Amino acid sequence: MQLTTWLRLVLVRPFRGAGHRTALVAAGLPLHLAVIPLWLWLAGAIAGAPAVIPLPVLLTLVVTPLLTAGQRRRYRALVGKDLPRPAVPGPGRNRKSAVRRLTTRALWRQACYHAVAGPLLAVLDLAVLALWAAALVAASLYVWIWALPPQWRVADLGYATQAVYITAGGLALLFLGPRLTGALVRLDTRTAEALLGPSRAEKLARRVADLAESRAGVLDAADAERRRIERDLHDGAQQRLVSLAVNLGLARLTLGDLPEDARKVIDEAHREAKEAIAELNDLVRGLHPAVLEDRGLDAALSGVAARLPIPVRVAVDLPQRPSPTVEAVAYFVVSEALTNVVKHAQATRADVTVARIGATLLVVVEDDGAGGADLAAAGGGTGLVGLAKRVASVDGTFSCRSPAGGPTVITVELPCAP
Repeated sequence: MQLTTWLRLVLVRPFRGAGHRTALVAAGLPLHLAVIPLWLWLAGAIAGAPAVIPLPVLLTLVVTPLLTAGQRRRYRALVGKDLPRPAVPGPGRNRKSAVRRLTTRALWRQACYHAVAGPLLAVLDLAVLALWAAALVAASLYVWIWALPPQWRVADLGYATQAVYITAGGLALLFLGPRLTGALVRLDTRTAEALLGPSRAEKLARRVADLAESRAGVLDAADAERRRIERDLHDGAQQRLVSLAVNLGLARLTLGDLPEDARKVIDEAHREAKEAIAELNDLVRGLHPAVLEDRGLDAALSGVAARLPIPVRVAVDLPQRPSPTVEAVAYFVVSEALTNVVKHAQATRADVTVARIGATLLVVVEDDGAGGADLAAAGGGTGLVGLAKRVASVDGTFSCRSPAGGPTVITVELPCAP
C-alpha cells in the first residue's frame, strides 16, 4: 500500500492539471503573437515612412479589446478562471465617447499587455511547448526505433547507449515540464490580472462600494428588525398589559366588599400595570415609533416636541419621504438632542428644522441654553458621541457648535438617494 502511494505521488501527482495548463499555454501563443505584425509595420514606418507611424498604434488600440476578450475566454474555458473587468466609460457612439474610450487607462494597460508582455510571453510559450515536444520525442525514442523498418534500424552499440541517455533525458524533461508550465501559467495569470483587470485603485473603489452596500443592507435589516420588535411589543405585550390594567381597574370599582388588604393589593397591581404600560410605551417609542412609520418625520417630531416641558418649534420641509433608515436616524438624532436639551442645557426653548436640500437631508437642532457641549472632549458613552456614531453609520456628517453661554446648534447632514 505504501509503495502504491509513493508511486502515485512520484509518477502521477506532478502531471495533475498539466494538460489544462499546457493547453492554456498553447492557446495563448497565437494571441500573444497577434500584435507582432503591427509592431513590424511600426518598425518599418519608423525606418522609412514616419507619416504612417500613427496607423499601427491606432490599429493596436482598436484590436486590443478583441484580444482582451480572447484572453478572458481562454482563461474561462481552459482553467475556469474569470479575469476581473476594469471600469469602462458609459456607452455612446459619438466622437467624444470614442475618444474617451481610447484614452482610458484600462485600454492602454491592456495594450501594454498585448504589445509588450505578449511577445515576451510568446517566447516563453514557444520554449515550454518546444520542451514538451522534445521531452515526448526523447522519452519515446525506443518506440520510434521500434516503428522503423528493420533494415533502417542501427545495431551499433554506441547508438544504443546514446538512445538510453536520450530516453532518460526525455523522462527527466517530462517531469520538469509540469513545473515550468505551471510557473509560466502563474506568470501569465499575474500579468493578465495586473494589466487586463482593474487597477489597484479600482479594486479599492469596488471594495469600498461593496462594503458600503453590505453595510446599508445590514442597517436596513437592523431597522426592519426594530420595527418588527416594535410591532410585536405594541400588538402583543402592550395590549395584554392594557387588558390587565382595565381588569384590575374594574375589579377595584366593582368589588366593594373586599377586605382592605386585598383592595390594597389590587390598587398596587393596578398602579404597577399602568407604570409598566408607560415604560413599555417609552421603550416602543425608543425602538421605532409607529407614528414615524405611518405618518413620517413631521408627525413623529411634533409628538416628541409636545411631550417636552419647554416650547419647541418644529419645521419640516420634505417634498418626499427619505428612506426608512435615514428617516429613523433623523428621528433619533432629534429625539436624543431634545432630551439632552431638557436634561443638561437649562434652555427655555428649542428649534428643530428638517429640510431636503438636493440629495441631502439637513437636520438642525438649536436651543438657547447654557452651551458648553463639546463632542471632542466627550466620553465614549455620552449622548453626543452616540449621535455622531449613529449619523456616521449612514455616511452622514455630524457637527455640534456650543460655545460657553450658548446657543447650542447641532447640524446633521444625511445622504438621500436622488
